[in-house]
Amino acid sequence: MNRLALCSMLLVVGSCLIPAPSPAQIANVSTDVLGAHLNYGRGCAACHAPHSGAAGNGEATSSDPASGTNALWGEDVTGLYGKIIRTGSNGKYVEVLPSSPSAGTPDVLGLLACLSCHDGNLASRATMRNQVYEQLPATYGKYNTIPTLLGDSSPLGELFNHHPVGLNVVIACGGGDGWDCSSSEGVINMNGAKSSQFVKNYGLFIKPGKYNNQAVVMCTTCHDPHVMSVVNVGPGTKSGLPKGHYTTMFFLRGPYNPASMTRGNNQAAQFCRQCHAAESNEMNGGSEATIF
Repeated sequence: MNRLALCSMLLVVGSCLIPAPSPAQIANVSTDVLGAHLNYGRGCAACHAPHSGAAGNGEATSSDPASGTNALWGEDVTGLYGKIIRTGSNGKYVEVLPSSPSAGTPDVLGLLACLSCHDGNLASRATMRNQVYEQLPATYGKYNTIPTLLGDSSPLGELFNHHPVGLNVVIACGGGDGWDCSSSEGVINMNGAKSSQFVKNYGLFIKPGKYNNQAVVMCTTCHDPHVMSVVNVGPGTKSGLPKGHYTTMFFLRGPYNPASMTRGNNQAAQFCRQCHAAESNEMNGGSEATIF
């Protein structure tokens, strides 16, 4: 066999050994991306009323001259103004909700607006059925319907068993739990050796709020309310993943598919590791990338 023929054969064999992208990696979107937030056909106007705020949706329970003045928000938030909520770790994180849509803080649209539908205690329940919209994989339990109201049936205003959110929940770099990153003006820069490797292996899809020049956790840090089941990894995305549309669930901002049956599928864990660096492969000397 001549040298040219041998090289050609090795190239063919080598290409066969390169794994193809998992079919669970790229999303096949066959339904509207708004998903549950189509709001039974009301669509965008159910949240963003084009006229008159909550009154324009027939949702105004009291007179609020500020209703609809921020992002045309069309749900009644008056029951939440100035209320105190406590989240995570037996209520360790205390948040005083804004008293006006014009407060200028990220918790107006990043928390207050979300609770105007998703809170089960203080706010109107709108038209929610309090059960998850998506079809869940078999790995989830079957004993109860997964709820979508927060704090329902708990003591008034207490959200102890929910992930911490609020202006006091800071995404910090360094220390025992943070990435080897830097943070400025509420923007996290994954510029350390391990954090930059994580971005190559998965990405940084979260969208923190900015408060006192720090990155803070809002509902919208992890959830994109406008796209339920797909994530677009394209130009400008902080990710080393191949470009394309990836499967997600629950309006999460990054690839997240617990239904994947690929052995070692770790994409759901990777999503959490965007903040929880201490549990990442990179920070523990591992080299495992994202498995879809």
